[in-house]
Amino acid sequence: MSLRDVKTHLSVAQRYVHLVETGAVTRDAQQEKVAAALDGLIERIAEHRLARKSSALGWLFAKSRRNREPVTGLYVFGGVGRGKTMLMDLFFELVPVRGKRRVHFNAFMADVHDRIARHRAALKTGEARGTDPIPPVAAALAREAWVLCFDEFSVTDIADAMILSRLFSALFAEGVVLVATSNVAPDELYRDGLNRGLFEPFIEILKRHAAVMRLDNGTDYRLEKLNRLPVYITPLGPKADRMMDEAWLTATDGEAGNEERLVVKGRSVIIPRAVARAARFSFADLCSKPLGARDYMAIAGHFDTIFIDHVPAMDHSRRNEAKRFILLIDTLYDNRKRLFLSAEEEPDKLYQAVSGTEQFEFARTASRLVEMQSGDWLSHPSEPGTATV
Repeated sequence: MSLRDVKTHLSVAQRYVHLVETGAVTRDAQQEKVAAALDGLIERIAEHRLARKSSALGWLFAKSRRNREPVTGLYVFGGVGRGKTMLMDLFFELVPVRGKRRVHFNAFMADVHDRIARHRAALKTGEARGTDPIPPVAAALAREAWVLCFDEFSVTDIADAMILSRLFSALFAEGVVLVATSNVAPDELYRDGLNRGLFEPFIEILKRHAAVMRLDNGTDYRLEKLNRLPVYITPLGPKADRMMDEAWLTATDGEAGNEERLVVKGRSVIIPRAVARAARFSFADLCSKPLGARDYMAIAGHFDTIFIDHVPAMDHSRRNEAKRFILLIDTLYDNRKRLFLSAEEEPDKLYQAVSGTEQFEFARTASRLVEMQSGDWLSHPSEPGTATV
């Protein structure tokens, strides 16, 4: 069931009821409360939009002091699979604003850093003024979209953490309205991060400009669907590709995903396809490139569900790829990440050399790949975003 199928319904609550009645989702009281809150926000945004206009109707609305004040957004947090993204997407479809943007938070911050870099470059050539890039960057972002919808609001990068207070103070001053989903409460953002004291003012700014709602303590509907799917698919071929695609769309609520990047010690690690806390790679993406433990740790820290396509059978001629694969599986296993994988052979036949250190090490990897298919493993995934060092 796509959002296109429910466009005749005029509110988030109505669309939600339609999805329930058609069997696309199961009725959930907490989801209904969030839907109602989103409808209230749509109403306030619509009134505020009219108040900003110079038309006669806008003049009438502007008489209300409420409509001249900034609109308080919404921050919805809770466990994975609780329908946060679905509800935000319904809101995004309905909110009557042209200047709106729906984006994964990590992608948004990558865009911000790119704009800051361009401003500094323009400053050196005399094409820009002002040594502080935050105000002009915030103003440009607000001109492009004054309703911002962030999926999976999570702060793990110190470079992001150090600018968020100033960036969002400027965005809110420009009248930007924030709607965000997250796995954690605002007070838990960037927990145990470096120099967290410099980040904490942002938490108060966020709570002043967005009402906080918890969507938790219910059924993880996505997890129920994923648990019914095979997670280790062999042999390779069109059928395996089709099964991986079906599992990916289940994990991402039908989204294909976009390329993202993680910055690890100043280097960019490319995530070919990412949606929220799910990431998809080929074996070559992860094991044929010079990646190491820190890179795999960064991936485990940002994503909870990992897809790896086209794992080949390996022998001594591919021992470097085998070493990286062993390290990768160890990292995902130690952090209890959910793994979907298509492979040429069963786990105990993936490494086919008859001698060498990798032969012995791969025996552990094969055992872990088997364990990661078990019902117990799939029923107890990691806490979102956790990764052990």
